[in-house]
Amino acid sequence: MKLSLKPTLLYLFTGSLIFIWGTGGLFYYQSSHPAGEDTQAVIVNIPPGATLKQISADLKDRNLIRSASAFRLLANIRKKQTQIQIGEYELRQSMLPVEILTTITSGKTVLHPVTIPEGYRITEIAQLLVERNLADKEVFIKEGRDMEVKSMLKIPSGSLEGYLFPETYHFSRYDSERKIIRTMTDTFKQRVLTPDILNKIRKSKMSLHEVITLASLIEKETGKGDERKHISSVFHNRLHKNMRLQTDPTVIYAIQGFDGNIRKKDLSIDSPYNTYRYKGLPPGPIASPGLKSIIAALNPIKTNHLYFVSRKDGSHHFSSSLKEHNRAVRKYQLRKVKRR
Repeated sequence: MKLSLKPTLLYLFTGSLIFIWGTGGLFYYQSSHPAGEDTQAVIVNIPPGATLKQISADLKDRNLIRSASAFRLLANIRKKQTQIQIGEYELRQSMLPVEILTTITSGKTVLHPVTIPEGYRITEIAQLLVERNLADKEVFIKEGRDMEVKSMLKIPSGSLEGYLFPETYHFSRYDSERKIIRTMTDTFKQRVLTPDILNKIRKSKMSLHEVITLASLIEKETGKGDERKHISSVFHNRLHKNMRLQTDPTVIYAIQGFDGNIRKKDLSIDSPYNTYRYKGLPPGPIASPGLKSIIAALNPIKTNHLYFVSRKDGSHHFSSSLKEHNRAVRKYQLRKVKRR
C-alpha cells in the first residue's frame, strides 16, 4: 500500500507557517513594546570595544528591553549594528526599543557639569576634573602644553596657564583631555578675543599675554568686583615707576608644595615668578582670570596709590606712600610687612 505524502507536507508547511508567524509576532511584540512603565532614568555606560551582544545583554539585565536577541535583530534590520557610540546614556524602562537604539547611536551622551572657578591654576583645574572622573591629572597637565594652541595665541610661557577660561562646562566621561582643554581655550577666544577687548589691548601697548598675566595677579589679589580696577591701578603705577610688584600670589605660585604660609625666606626664592625679587610682570599668568579681571587690567582707575593691604574682611586699604602703608599694616595686620 502506498502512503500519501500530501497530508504530512501540509502539516509541516502549516507548522512552519505557525512557527514563523509566532516568532515574527513575538519579535514584533518584543521590539515594539517597552520593557515596562518605569520612567526613572537609568545611566547605561557603553565602553570602547563593547559588542552589540554585550550591549543588548546589559540592557536586558537592567530590564530596559524585553529580549536581547530581538534588540540585536532590530539593530541589524535597521542597519545600526555598527553605529552604536561609546559613552553614558540616560535610558528609561518606558522607552521603546527603537527609541533606545536611536539614543545609543545618536552620540547624545550624558554630559556632566563642572564649574571652573575664577583664579584656579591649571593644576587645580586638573584636580577638579579628576574629582569629577572627567580627566587624568598627568595627562591633562601634559595636554596643557598644547603647542598648536600656544602658537595660535602667541603664548611664550611653558603652558596654557591663564588661558583655560573659567566657566561652567558640560563634558562626557569619554571626552579626551585634549578636547576638554580645546573647549576651554575656544571659550577663552570667544569671550576674550572680541573686537572691543582686542582694540583696548592695542591701545594699552601691552601684549595679550601681558594683559592676561596682569589680570591673573588682580584675580588672585581680590574677589571684590569693585576693587579690581583699584588693584589694577596700583600695579600699573608700580610698573610705570619701575617698582617691584611685590604681590604674594606670585610667591605662592613659585613655591613647590605651598603649605598655606608665606615665610620671610620665601620672599627670596629665585624664581622669575617671584615679584619680590624681580621687577616687572612674571613670565606668564599664575591662574585663570575671569573676564572682569581682564577688563580691570585694561581699565585701571586713576589713582596715585602704590600700596594696598588686606583689611582681613575681603577688602583692602590703599596708600600712596610707604609711611601711610606701614600705618595701615600695623592697623590691619598682626605683624609689620613692608613693600619696597
